Amino acid sequence: MSPGASVLAAPTPAAWIEAAREHWRALLIDHANCEKKAASSALALIFAYPEDAALGAALSRLAREELRHFEQVAQMMQRLDVRFERQKPGRYGAGLRAALRSHEPLRKTDLLLSNALIEARSCERFELLAAVLPEPLGNFYAALQRSEARHYQLYLRLASESCGPGSTWEQRLRELALVEAELITEPDQMLRFHSGPLSAAALPA
Repeated sequence: MSPGASVLAAPTPAAWIEAAREHWRALLIDHANCEKKAASSALALIFAYPEDAALGAALSRLAREELRHFEQVAQMMQRLDVRFERQKPGRYGAGLRAALRSHEPLRKTDLLLSNALIEARSCERFELLAAVLPEPLGNFYAALQRSEARHYQLYLRLASESCGPGSTWEQRLRELALVEAELITEPDQMLRFHSGPLSAAALPA
C-alpha cells in the first residue's frame, strides 16, 4: 500500500490507471502543471501566514523542491518529445476549495489538510503509474513517489502544530478526504493527474 493511501478515503479507480497508461502524454503535460501549482500553493501559504515562521521555513523548502520537480518533468517531456500545451483545468482543485471553511483559524487548517490530501493522492498515483508505465517513466514516477510521501506528511504536521493540543484536525481530515474521494472516483470529461476516470464520451485532452 502506498504511504499516501493511509489518509485517503478511496483508492484510485482501475479505469483511471488504464486511461493514464493509454494517454500518458496528456498526463505528463498535466503533471508539469501540477508541480507548478504545488509550488504556488506553498508560496501562497507563506504569504497568507507571514507570522508563522516555522511554516514559512518549511514551505519555502517544499516550494523549491516542487519547482525542481517541474524542471524534471519538463526534461522528461523533452526526452520523450512531448510538447507543452494549454489545458483546461479539471474540477478537482475547485471542488476541494469549495469545501474549505472561510474563517480563520479554521481556513488555515483546511488549507494545510487539503494540500496534504493532494500530495497523498499524488503519492498514491505515482506508485500506481510506476508499476504500469514503461521506462523511463516507470522509474521516474517511482523516484517522485518518495518525495510526495514526505510532502503530505509535512502538511499534516503543520496542520497539527497549527491547531495545537486537543484539536479535532483528524476528524476534519476525514471529512475533507471524503470530498476528495468523490472527486477522484466520479467520471470526468478530461484526463488529469487528479481527475476521476474518463467517462465513455470523454476526450483525454
